[in-house]
Amino acid sequence: MQTQTVAVPKFPVVQKSLHAELKRRVNQYLEEHTIRGTGNYKLFTKAVILISLFFITYVHLVFFTPPTAVAIVECLFFGGLIAAIGFNIMHDGSHGSFSKYAWLNKLASSSISILGASRFMWSMKHVSIHHTYTNVDGVDDDIEVGVFMRMAPTQKHYVLHRFQHLYFSILYMLLYVFWIFFTDYNKYFKGKIGSIPLKKMSFADHFEFWIVKVYHAAIFVVVPIVMLGWQAWLVGFIVSTFFAGFILSIVFQLAHTVEHTEFPIANQPENRLPDEFAAHQIQTTANFATKSKVISWLVGGLNFQIEHHLFPKISHVHYPAISKIVKEACAEFKLNYIEYPTVLEAVKAHVQFLKSMGQPSPSIA
Repeated sequence: MQTQTVAVPKFPVVQKSLHAELKRRVNQYLEEHTIRGTGNYKLFTKAVILISLFFITYVHLVFFTPPTAVAIVECLFFGGLIAAIGFNIMHDGSHGSFSKYAWLNKLASSSISILGASRFMWSMKHVSIHHTYTNVDGVDDDIEVGVFMRMAPTQKHYVLHRFQHLYFSILYMLLYVFWIFFTDYNKYFKGKIGSIPLKKMSFADHFEFWIVKVYHAAIFVVVPIVMLGWQAWLVGFIVSTFFAGFILSIVFQLAHTVEHTEFPIANQPENRLPDEFAAHQIQTTANFATKSKVISWLVGGLNFQIEHHLFPKISHVHYPAISKIVKEACAEFKLNYIEYPTVLEAVKAHVQFLKSMGQPSPSIA
């Protein structure tokens, strides 16, 4: 894993900008249909449902002590709610697309605090870095897993990578716990995310970071242990966090680390990426199960990842309509619009990608 500070690459300036054309067409669509790009009543209703279920499930598990079999099922459900809140509320809020009101976007993005994660770290890691330098090795922290997994052709190959398509699910299950108890702190004390220095943190940022960590330890560790005992807490904690970790991991991995997605390398010495911003996002991103309304509802439109990377400030509730516009533009600009019809097909493409990366000199289609 690269930890040294490096100069981030630049995007080329082109005469016929795909990004500008896409924005023009999408804005025209929104205006013609008198649609505001932010969330609507459907999103707000979903947010209320998810947050309510989160607190109801927590209270029932901790204070009403259901039978073991019921508790296990509820813990799985609770883990799913953790992921769903991240996908549907926090994610849109962090991009400013949840609502037309800035305070409501901040409130939505702050739902990450309920889950125990740092809003400051997430915003910089995901919004600032990942969304700009998608799949750029050494910059995009999302593809930096250290020695345990090889997620880009330019990363060093180790023998254990030959088996990463077999053990990846175990690592994915650990994501949430690792995020809460290690990576947030690692970024905080190192003062950078991967190779990118953190923005200067204000007193309020520091205070929020620590108050969230204290809250999480109290509500999700101390209180359950006091009420249930450490053994019951440990089982419940493992079940819920491991399930949440796997769901969070697999959804984001299906968007960028599958067959056919690219991993651009900046041209030197200019340190300039080969394609403009929009083309870069399309070539490094994939959609999946876009015909499924159930999947779209559960993952907050993150199955329309191409549209999200092109228009992060537009709420996910509008992505199905926007995707038609993007597909047409891709055909005109002769760009491959990567899409898998089902979740299963996308998972197969991810496993195949991991197998390819497990070889010393992979050839990505």
